Amino acid sequence: MEALEHQLVLFLERLFQGMGWGGVVAIMALESANIPIPSEVTMPLAGWMLVQARGGTLLRAVLEGGFYGGLGCTLGSLLSYALGYYGGRPFLFRYGRYLLIHPRDLEAADRWFARWGMWATFISRLLPIVRTFISFPAGVARVSIFPFTLLTFTGSFLWCAGLAAGGYIFGQHWEELRRLMRPFDIPIALALLAGFAYYLYRHIRHAREGYEALRPALQEADPPGEE
Repeated sequence: MEALEHQLVLFLERLFQGMGWGGVVAIMALESANIPIPSEVTMPLAGWMLVQARGGTLLRAVLEGGFYGGLGCTLGSLLSYALGYYGGRPFLFRYGRYLLIHPRDLEAADRWFARWGMWATFISRLLPIVRTFISFPAGVARVSIFPFTLLTFTGSFLWCAGLAAGGYIFGQHWEELRRLMRPFDIPIALALLAGFAYYLYRHIRHAREGYEALRPALQEADPPGEE
């Protein structure tokens, strides 16, 4: 994992040298479009390379890091949202049974997003891993686009500004910030894994219960042959 991040750092360094903040917008857009590029690497590196190493101020790291990072996140999130809005729902209705997704699951997601969607949109932008993937299900649930966009940018601005400021403060040792944040990935990943395991268990159990309920009727329709 660390070797992959090292290669990513080398790529980002070349990108930022060539494109500056435009490179930050591009990478953060990819990160928010379901491509797991860790912003905990991108933004601290930007805070160091594009501000601190060029003699900029901490305020500039906060404002520029927050704005350009948040802009990229919002663009990528809108793309992921659109995929979920226009393509995700028809796809899941047609092929969801192969993924253990029932129409009632979509109805439950609609109810959940109707109740918590705006808070989920904002808070997810402040969480590793989750922030990368929340936009697609929000699109599938057809969360209102204007508050989705506003809260996505607001939460992303805070996240990116904080990481850029950390990169500025740590300077050339900015990777230390990623090392300090890496342990927080573990409980979030475990929680997501536990949720997925429970989802599978619940669907397999319901399928088994449905089969057991139908077994008498199936036996009557196809009685065993007499010996």
